[in-house]
Amino acid sequence: MINLVLPWVLLALPLPLLMFLLPAKNQNQSSALKMPHLLDGESAQNFSAKSKRAPRFLFLLIWALLVISATQPQWLGEAVNVPTEGREMMVAVDLSGSMQVEDMELNGSAVNRLDMLKVVLGDFIERRTGDKLGLILFGDDAYMQTPMTFDRKTVQQMLDETVLGLVGKQTAIGDAIALAVKRFDEKKESNRVLLLLTDGQNTAGKITPDQALELAVAKGITIYSVGIGADVMIQNSLFGKRRINPSSELDEESLQRLASETNGHYFRAKSSSDMNEIYQLLDELEPIEQDQQQMRPLTALFHWPLAISLFLAFAYLLIVNLSVFSLKGAKS
Repeated sequence: MINLVLPWVLLALPLPLLMFLLPAKNQNQSSALKMPHLLDGESAQNFSAKSKRAPRFLFLLIWALLVISATQPQWLGEAVNVPTEGREMMVAVDLSGSMQVEDMELNGSAVNRLDMLKVVLGDFIERRTGDKLGLILFGDDAYMQTPMTFDRKTVQQMLDETVLGLVGKQTAIGDAIALAVKRFDEKKESNRVLLLLTDGQNTAGKITPDQALELAVAKGITIYSVGIGADVMIQNSLFGKRRINPSSELDEESLQRLASETNGHYFRAKSSSDMNEIYQLLDELEPIEQDQQQMRPLTALFHWPLAISLFLAFAYLLIVNLSVFSLKGAKS
């Protein structure tokens, strides 16, 4: 819908009608506007007669457009929900070589840990309507894949496009935490949450997990750590099938310490169903913002009637000037 910021300006619309109500000017009085000397008397009379034939509605139209522009019309768009409170949630995903182990099951098929993570984590991201999300990928180093944003679709798309080996085959957990701490907005009062997803232990990076933990505690960041990987996996070998533990390198003690000292929680995800339950529990621990304010985007429209009125005025003056020069040329 269209809204007028200054609707009372419309009272000026009938002002041009006063010209028709005023008494006619005495012809004997000298004209207030002197004609330029480039026209002689006869040409001036022809010009004056022709200018009087100009349609009055053109002047009225220009005046109406100027008045409408002065009211500052605006277009009110559809209402958009805006969260009343903010939560900054950074998601750090491990892309080390061990994430390619196919010890997860999804829709009845064996998949690797990263593929399972993409599907289940994508559903979690879609539900976080009131949060500002960011995505960190870490392997040999930690990289900011998506800065903090309310655009959940972009975060999910960037997650879907990740591939194993993109950032190396090792695991820089400390660097991932330190990068998350650095990228949280210190100017905004919000709940700062780091969701750390890994299947191993810190084997690379410039900062140890303990050093990164000190930074997180100092900045008031809550860490929810998730250890990914099954406890038992059947592996075929030359001597037949054997049971192995594919998560033997998972450093649960370190992940538990990261969570407990930041008032967070440590979760163990041995299957896709475990991962779903973890995300549902996170929704309870960090509730999704429900109370929202609505705003309607405004688009200024005043420039349209203003531009049309200026165009009409310019066109009229151009026609009048062409008439003047044509009269002068005919006279000469």
